[in-house]
Amino acid sequence: MPLTDSAQNKQPGVITCKAAVAWGPGEPMVIEEVELSPPQPMEIRVKVVSTSLCRSDVTAWLSQAQASIYPRIFGHEASGIVESVGQGVTEFEEGDHVLTLFTGECMSCRHCTSGKSNICQVLGLERKGLMHSDQKTRFFIKGKPVYHYCAVSSFSEYTIVHSGCAVKVSPIAPLDKICLLSCGAAAGLGAAWKVANISEGSKVVIFGLGTVGLSVAQGAKMRGASQIIGVDVMQEKYEKAKAFGVTDFLNPNDTDEPIPQVIKRITDGGADYSFECIGDTGMVTTALQSCCDGWGLTVTLGVPKLKPEVTAHYGLLLMGRTLTGSLFGGWKPKSEIPSLVEMYLRKEIEIDDLITHNLPFEDINTAFDLMKNGACLRCVIHMP
Repeated sequence: MPLTDSAQNKQPGVITCKAAVAWGPGEPMVIEEVELSPPQPMEIRVKVVSTSLCRSDVTAWLSQAQASIYPRIFGHEASGIVESVGQGVTEFEEGDHVLTLFTGECMSCRHCTSGKSNICQVLGLERKGLMHSDQKTRFFIKGKPVYHYCAVSSFSEYTIVHSGCAVKVSPIAPLDKICLLSCGAAAGLGAAWKVANISEGSKVVIFGLGTVGLSVAQGAKMRGASQIIGVDVMQEKYEKAKAFGVTDFLNPNDTDEPIPQVIKRITDGGADYSFECIGDTGMVTTALQSCCDGWGLTVTLGVPKLKPEVTAHYGLLLMGRTLTGSLFGGWKPKSEIPSLVEMYLRKEIEIDDLITHNLPFEDINTAFDLMKNGACLRCVIHMP
C-alpha cells in the first residue's frame, strides 16, 4: 500500500532496541540495549524477523582471519520488514519484505555494468565495521559506537542497511526460510550454476558438506551431474547429503590413501569440477589436485579460518586445471536473488532441510556453540 503524504514526510528518529553485542573475540554475546540512528540518505531501517548463523560470522567472531573490531554486532544472513526509509530512497516503502545483502549492487559502477562481475565497487564487502556511505556506525551504547558486520548486523531487533544492500521479496515467501538465500544457500547454488556452469553428465567433488556444500550438491544434481562426491570428516552427514544429490561419500579419516588419489581412481582421472566449501586454504590445493587434467575447474567458496595464502604446484595449472573464487555464488544480488526466492516458492529448490535448528534470539550463544562445534547446518534465530 502506498504511503500517505503525512507518512512520507514523517522523519524517523533514534530508536532503542535489543542487540546481541560481542565485546571481544570469542566472548559470549551479550543482549544489550542499543540506540539505532535513523536511516541516512539512501539507507533503510529494517525490523529483523529471522536471521541465520553463517560460518563466516563465527570465523570473524573468533577473529581468526581478519582484524579484531569490537564491540560489534554480527549477523548478515537475514530477512525482515522495512520500518523506515532515508532521504532519496524510492524503491522501498515501509512494510516491504526484504532480504539483507552482505555485498550490494549499486547498478552503476564498472563492475555492476560489466555483466561480468558481482563485485560492486561502491557497495562491496565491508570489512571495517562501518557503513558504506559515511564510514560511521549507526549503533551506539550510551553514546559510544558499536561496530557493524558486513554493513548488515542482523543480530539485532532492528538494523540499518544501504538500500543497495537489500532486495525486496515476495510478501508470501516465509521469512524464516528464505533468509538462507541472503548468503549460504544462494552461494552454493550460484557456485554450481553461474561460476562453474556444471554440465550434464559431469563428475563433481565437494569438500565440506555444510549448508554451502549441500547447496552446491543440489545445484549439481539439478544440472544432471552423473557423480557427486562429498568429502567430510563427519560420517553422520552422509544421509542428509544423499537427499541433496551426493552419490558417493568419502571420509578422509577412513582411508590411508590421499583423497586426491581416491577421487582420481573412482572418477577415471579426476573430477570435472571440485568445490572447496570449508574455509581451509590447504584444502584448496587438495581440491585442485582432485580435478582432471585439461579442463578440471576448482571453485573455492570458504572464508579461511587461519592461513589466507593459497599454495599449489605450478604443474597443476600447467596441465590445464583452473582455480577460481566465488563470492555469493556470482549472483548480482539485487538483480538475481529474487529469482531464487521465486524458485523456492515454486518448490524447485530445497531450503527447509538445510535448517537444523530454530532458536529464540535470547539463545544466540547456543547457536554459536552449535556452529562452532559442527553440530548444525543452519540455525535460524527468531527475533521477538
